[in-house]
Amino acid sequence: MGQPHLLSPAGFRAGAIYAGIKTKPTPDVGLLVCDVIATAAAVFTTNKVFAAPIKIGREHVAGGKLRGVVVNAGNANACTGRQGEKDALRMCALAGQVVECEPKLILPSSTGIIGHLMPMDKIEIGIRGAAANLGRDEHHAHSFAAAILTTDLKRKAAAVTVKIGGKSITIAGVCKGSGMIGPRMALHATMLAYLTTDAALPAGLLRTLLSAASEASFNAVTVDDHTSTNDTACILASGLSGVKIDSPTAIKSFAAALNEVCQSLAYQIAADGEGATKVVTITVRQAKDQAAAKAIARAIANSPLVKCAMHGNDPNWGRIVSAAGLAGVAFDPDRSTLTLQGTVVFRAGQPVKFDAEKVSKSLKAAEVKVDLACKLGTAEATCWTCDLSKDYVTINADYHT
Repeated sequence: MGQPHLLSPAGFRAGAIYAGIKTKPTPDVGLLVCDVIATAAAVFTTNKVFAAPIKIGREHVAGGKLRGVVVNAGNANACTGRQGEKDALRMCALAGQVVECEPKLILPSSTGIIGHLMPMDKIEIGIRGAAANLGRDEHHAHSFAAAILTTDLKRKAAAVTVKIGGKSITIAGVCKGSGMIGPRMALHATMLAYLTTDAALPAGLLRTLLSAASEASFNAVTVDDHTSTNDTACILASGLSGVKIDSPTAIKSFAAALNEVCQSLAYQIAADGEGATKVVTITVRQAKDQAAAKAIARAIANSPLVKCAMHGNDPNWGRIVSAAGLAGVAFDPDRSTLTLQGTVVFRAGQPVKFDAEKVSKSLKAAEVKVDLACKLGTAEATCWTCDLSKDYVTINADYHT
């Protein structure tokens, strides 16, 4: 037995193929299918400019049931008008044919360039080819994970197996995200995440738990704070483990496992940020309330000055403290303590003497930890981001052309 993967939960298959949508010959159309009608939940972008598959996906998952997901990379099907909606529905119809289910039981997803009509001839070939490649092993999981990538350098996957009531259940997921990352998803390059589990639980509870997990993971990662037109996170629960999540203890265990998987995926997004050389983990503690903690952490994470300092290994505490002060929430520098890589650099409104060369050297690590204690309350929040390099500008300057 190897490590658990996307298809380890009972009842799932996946397949992918290169259909010629991407310019590089890597998989660009994928199918994720459940053997039974799965309980399902999803969260989507809150951007008022949202892609056609978001509109259709919201409608299809509203009933809490799905058989699968059809996804393509290379074209976002965003800002494509009525034709885009027809194409998203056509994707569902084609996937429904090969899966042998109603189109409304398929969730469509797309990622890539905005404003281009879908190459439906290639999409149709891709869906049928992905269906022919459906399987349950790790290879099929990896192929599906590759089919959702755009500017990403790496596949991103996570899985957890836990015992509930003496029996094992698995929660697994894959995601993509490298640029255009600043998800703000609610129950109503793009962040896409697909999760599977063989636990059994009602749709309402699954929606609640996915929403909470997304808030503490996907919504807490930012590369450039650009909320995409296509952000989606979807979970399918087959129930085939026979383990029912119907008691407070079971719900707590399931939620903890789901949070672990989602946070691992979110961390991997930050680590694979376009042009990134390091992950920056920002923890804000002792804030006045949860909203303030999140706002301060995100303000620091999104500051181009902070991100550039991180790239240059510059212990420029002034940029971090000033970013906290512009978050628009309660913050008092005279009561705050800032720590970089375990070294206190600012306390009670003024700098603390520290070895700048030593701290600069510590900032060269693959993960940098920023800790800000506000001393105004008990709330805490964490945000993951990455440094801002010249490569980020190069990648995004050349992305469309």
